[in-house]
Amino acid sequence: MKVVNLVLQVLFLFVIFLFLIYFLTGYDSAFEADQNCHSYLSSYDNPSGNYGCDHDTETHQWILYESKDNKEPAKIIKKFRYKFL
Repeated sequence: MKVVNLVLQVLFLFVIFLFLIYFLTGYDSAFEADQNCHSYLSSYDNPSGNYGCDHDTETHQWILYESKDNKEPAKIIKKFRYKFL
């Protein structure tokens, strides 16, 4: 019984730790994440238009990416996650 209780306490602490990480990191809103993504975008020299910011609604983040002219996939430079709840 003591082992089960200990395992449940460790699991509970782990869940609380994950919630704290989620709520203490990331941006407070999608607007704030968007502004930071475009701020980073303006720091890149972008004469060919290869850099851009895109909103991913499934993962609740803005993504700064570099696209290639050929058929290779875009390279993700930075992700700006915002809190959903």
